[in-house]
Amino acid sequence: MFKYAADRLPVAIILLFSVVDFSLYFLVENVWLLALFWIVMIVPKGKICGWNHHHQHTLTFKQRGLNRILEFFYALHTGVTTNLWMLHHVLGHHPNFMDQTKDESRWTTDAGEKMGELEYTFSVAKTAYSRGYEVGKRYPKLQQIYVLYTTITFFAVAVLAYFNPIATLFLFILPMIGGLLLTAWATYDHHAGLSTENEFEASRNNLNRFFNITTGNLGYHTAHHHEQGVHWSLLPELHEKIKHKIPPHLIYYAAL
Repeated sequence: MFKYAADRLPVAIILLFSVVDFSLYFLVENVWLLALFWIVMIVPKGKICGWNHHHQHTLTFKQRGLNRILEFFYALHTGVTTNLWMLHHVLGHHPNFMDQTKDESRWTTDAGEKMGELEYTFSVAKTAYSRGYEVGKRYPKLQQIYVLYTTITFFAVAVLAYFNPIATLFLFILPMIGGLLLTAWATYDHHAGLSTENEFEASRNNLNRFFNITTGNLGYHTAHHHEQGVHWSLLPELHEKIKHKIPPHLIYYAAL
C-alpha cells in the first residue's frame, strides 16, 4: 500500500487530525472552543504543509485512489489541492528556482528587487492557484485533474459550511487559508536573496533535528533541489554526500 514505510506514521497522525476535525464539526457547537482549537492547531497543522509538499514529489501510496483521498484531507489542512504543488512547485519552481523571471515562487519584484518577507508571503499565496493553472497549460492532463479535484474540494467545503458555517470556518476555511500562507512564508528563507547559478549556493539548509522530524527533513533543502525525486526519508543521506559543496553560511539550526 505505502511506497515507503517511513510514510506510515506521519500519514496516520495527519489523518488523526482529520478525525478530530470532523468529530468537532459534528459534536461541538461552542464557538469559543472551536476558535481556541483553531489557534492551538495553527502550528501543528502548519507542519502538515511540508508533508503535502513531499507527497507531491513522491506519491505516498501505490494506489491512485488512496492518493486522491489523502490529497483531499491534505487540502483541508493546508489549502493546497490535488496537483496544485505538482504544477506550481514540482514542474514550476524546481526547474526555475534560480531564474527569478520565471520562478513560480519568485522572491523578487517586477523591478528585480528582493521582496520583504510579508510581501513575498502574500504574493506567493495569492498567486498560487493561478500560477499552478498557468503551468498546467503545458501539462493538460495534470491541469484537468487539478481543476477537477480543486472543484470537488471547494464544493465539499461549501456543503460543510451550509450545514455548519461556524464549525467550517474554524475547522476548515481558516486552516486552509492559514496553511497556504504558512506554506508561502516557510519557503521565503529557502532561497530569498540567493542570486546564483550554482545550485549548491542557491538554498539555505535548516539542520535542526526537531524541525526536520516535524517537516520530513524539509531542512535539507539543497539536497532536495539537487535530486527532487528523492524520498524525504533519504534526504539526510544525500545531504552527507554533497555537504562539502554547500557554503557554511547556508547551513543553520532553528526549531521552527
